[in-house]
Amino acid sequence: MTYDERVTKGDARVAFVLGGGGVLGASEVGMLRALIEADARPDLVLGTSIGAINGAMISADPSIGAIERLTSLWHELIGGNVLGGSLLSQTKTLIRTKTHLHQADPLRELLQSEFGDQSIDDLTVPFGCVAASIETASEHWFTNGPVVDAVLASSAVPGLLAPVEIDGEHFMDGGLVDSIPVGRAIEMGMHTIYVLQVGRIETPLKAPTRPWEVGTVAFEIARRHRFATTMANLPTHVKVHVLPTGNPVKVGGRQQLRYRDFSAVPDRIRSAYEATRAYLDAESTKP
Repeated sequence: MTYDERVTKGDARVAFVLGGGGVLGASEVGMLRALIEADARPDLVLGTSIGAINGAMISADPSIGAIERLTSLWHELIGGNVLGGSLLSQTKTLIRTKTHLHQADPLRELLQSEFGDQSIDDLTVPFGCVAASIETASEHWFTNGPVVDAVLASSAVPGLLAPVEIDGEHFMDGGLVDSIPVGRAIEMGMHTIYVLQVGRIETPLKAPTRPWEVGTVAFEIARRHRFATTMANLPTHVKVHVLPTGNPVKVGGRQQLRYRDFSAVPDRIRSAYEATRAYLDAESTKP
């Protein structure tokens, strides 16, 4: 059975769409727990960057067991070395590579321990993740092939990790082209879409007032515009649930550079779980 045939099988047409956001992606773990406890089951899972990692896990096993493993994985990241190393080692890596601060080996090993040589075709729920192709300057959707390679490509944050080469083509972080791929879910025929996001879109943007805010605000506009356009033009038959984090993040400040600070992971998981559970409870009582 082809990928398209797997996606179009059945009538429920429910998608989980998991956006990018680095360490803030811990919120998605809490949202997933709330969804699974509410008996929401996806017919399709789409992910970008950290959302590709979380999404692949739930696609492999859409159960509470997978949420427990994903929670443990995030707690491992708190003291892990996926983006670790001293300032000296990072500097040496940058001098040697001239393009990035961290080696991808620790992340690859972590993913390999979870998925091994598993193919996207073998996942329980149809899964896709997006990356930015350098050669074509466009989005590329991985819907088959090795899970680990696809997720690494989607998660290759510019400047932090090297582009991932697959079959002679080089890929960078999917957030560059589709940070929250709701449009893709609609194209695939989904009627009910749960958006798992990291908190940025819950915070209004303001004009920058400090030098370091100029770049972060500009990037945030680029990150959000496709999602905002899609949401403003939803087909009438599509219902999109943008799940709350319970803990919106400040946009434009230096905290966005603290990509290795995992200290708030437990709180982000808990806050998103509680907020999403309350949201789903309220939705269930609507006529």
